[in-house]
Amino acid sequence: MSDIEITKYTGAAGGWGSMKGMSKVLPREGISPDLLDALRRQNKPEGVMCVSCAWGKPAKPHIAEFCENGAKATAWELTRERVTPEFFQQHSVTELESWPDHDLEQAGRLTHPMRYDRATDRYVAASWDEAFAAIGAKLKTCDPKKVVLYASGRASLETSYMYALFARMWGSQNLPDSSNMCHETTSVGLKNAIGSPVATIQMDDYEKCDAIFAFGQNVGTNSPRMLHTLRDCVKRGVEIVNFNPLRERGWERFTDPQNPVEMTTGGSTRIASQYHQLRAGGDIAAILGICKIVIEADDAALASGAPRVVDHHFVEQHTVRFEEFAAYCRKADWSDIVRESGLSREAIEAAARVYMKAERVIAVYGMGITQHRYGIDSLYMIVNLLLLRGNIGREGAGPGPVRGHSNVQGQRTVGITEKTELAPVERLKELFEFEPPTEKGWDTVDCCRKIIAGECQGFVQLGGNFLRATPEHAAMREGWAKLPIAVHIATKLNKSHLIPGEESWILPCLGRMEQDMQGSGRQAVSMEDSFSHIYGSVGKATPAADTLLSEPAIVAGIAKAVLEPNSNVPWDEWVDDYGLVRSAIENTYPDKFLNFNERLFTPGGFWKGNPASHRQWETESGKAEFNVPRALNAAGFADAEGRFRLVTLRSNDQFNTTIYGYDDRFRGISGTRMVAMMNRGDLARMGLKGGDFIALESDAEDQTDRVVEGLMVVEYDIPAGCIAGYYPELNYLIPVEHHALDSHVPAAKSVPVRIRR
Repeated sequence: MSDIEITKYTGAAGGWGSMKGMSKVLPREGISPDLLDALRRQNKPEGVMCVSCAWGKPAKPHIAEFCENGAKATAWELTRERVTPEFFQQHSVTELESWPDHDLEQAGRLTHPMRYDRATDRYVAASWDEAFAAIGAKLKTCDPKKVVLYASGRASLETSYMYALFARMWGSQNLPDSSNMCHETTSVGLKNAIGSPVATIQMDDYEKCDAIFAFGQNVGTNSPRMLHTLRDCVKRGVEIVNFNPLRERGWERFTDPQNPVEMTTGGSTRIASQYHQLRAGGDIAAILGICKIVIEADDAALASGAPRVVDHHFVEQHTVRFEEFAAYCRKADWSDIVRESGLSREAIEAAARVYMKAERVIAVYGMGITQHRYGIDSLYMIVNLLLLRGNIGREGAGPGPVRGHSNVQGQRTVGITEKTELAPVERLKELFEFEPPTEKGWDTVDCCRKIIAGECQGFVQLGGNFLRATPEHAAMREGWAKLPIAVHIATKLNKSHLIPGEESWILPCLGRMEQDMQGSGRQAVSMEDSFSHIYGSVGKATPAADTLLSEPAIVAGIAKAVLEPNSNVPWDEWVDDYGLVRSAIENTYPDKFLNFNERLFTPGGFWKGNPASHRQWETESGKAEFNVPRALNAAGFADAEGRFRLVTLRSNDQFNTTIYGYDDRFRGISGTRMVAMMNRGDLARMGLKGGDFIALESDAEDQTDRVVEGLMVVEYDIPAGCIAGYYPELNYLIPVEHHALDSHVPAAKSVPVRIRR
């Protein structure tokens, strides 16, 4: 308790606060020449690509093209600490399972292949040959259609392609990845509405827009390098309108750490010109209000003979169902819009004025849109708003989802998907002469169901921390312990490793920052950013141990141990030379990866293309589609006395399930992650005050008892009826069936909960 501090942070995002944040983590991991060199080269042409977020890498980078969280992620990977076989002799798995997430990863880099020994409750060292032979023998006894091959969003394009190919050659299409947890709503919703499942904009479109509308995205914590882009936009007069339940400092003001004047004087740049704190899930109603104003202004213009507000030439030529949507907007009642959005009519009108005045609008969004029951309807409303004035398919305008993991989008591009229609099965069949599976595989929600039901026969995890990241944790933990086999390809220890199945393996791999020497010499890997640009990356740091293998080598080792030989798939040659893997990717996707090896180190990356960016709509109708929402609030459950909407989120000292420390600087919370951030009025109504301790319990329809105890109440600027707390600690409260319709993304941004004293 003496370590916990709750204060109000008054600084801007970036600036000296960012420097202080790095100064806490970097020395603890060890400031080495390798670390300094990796930061010097980070996100630069022919450098090493950050393992943190997927924000674009400019062709002309800053002197320091990394942010606070990128520096933390780099130090975390290049730590001097090691988890050796001796470490596991000293600590049983039962003991380690009780350690906090931070402490497990803080222990350091894994160095040897490890097998769980149930008799001693410890992981014991094994050789790579032993590991591959044992894993192969066990997997051969499993039905491949009942084994999960999960991929974290950090794995390279080369590794991901090999991994997906192995799965399909074996007969499995159970290929969930980080997108299933986060942005699958984008992949499904944008594909349905405009025919392209990713952003239509590129990074230089920010240089041409004149307004930015942002929804449910915390730029200061999740993609801090984006702040430089936003600052440049503001400096040239771009208006930024932000919608988010919590006030996040990154959208308020930013001090550029590379600007000597701002650093010396404490100056900062105001980012959002309007900041609208709507209810969790209230984006549908808020955007509906803006669309209603636009359409009614257009009706008035038609009646008076004034210039039209809606771009009717675009609408008539490129869209369908406009009249249906327009009629819905006209009939919408302002009392419903205000109630469900949590915003005043005046606030929505102010946002609408900016939208109608702007010629080119970018819509930025994050998981505050995608992780709701009706998340796809929120996304459709963003698309509807953009379509009204032709803001898709032209310079400086379009949807711009901001991805989290550094290559989560790229993995989907090269075949990590459970959906047959997204995989080039016919081309794979032609190239490698095998019969790929064609049935739909398991996504994240399906995997959880099967694990809980005891129907999953094995789980191979290419990075990540699946068990800790998923909902329904208590039931998942019980099912995970019954898995016939679990294989974890990882750099560090995490919670998923410590609930052993009948057979469990940890296979340590090289990190992206480290030198990867194979038969043909030093290797490069590649990844794709949020703008569909592809970059090469070359690690130069000394590997954490000479016993490590690269991810491609590990995938190839498992594949060779499981599959019958196929002369068309040269696993060993691919490991010797990743350029051959890129040639295979090019042969599989010639429209996206033409001259892949030659273009690998193009400054700013090379663009794989996007039909919707050219107003080519690959939808069922052949046009961009307006959609009427199914609900006015994305939460998907009704208000009730005593029921709150829980928003789970990351701290400033965190990247997904990786916890760098206990200092959430922007929110003024230090020393703990077990908090419930609440509205002042709700506290008074409940007879609570800051510093009290409560439990949160699930208020889902299934009536299952899910409780998280020991949460400190923090008075916070958040809308009434909402509570915010940290992920993954509060995942316990999310039912596996509380997910986005159509996309199956866990609905972690609006979870029904009650307070238990």
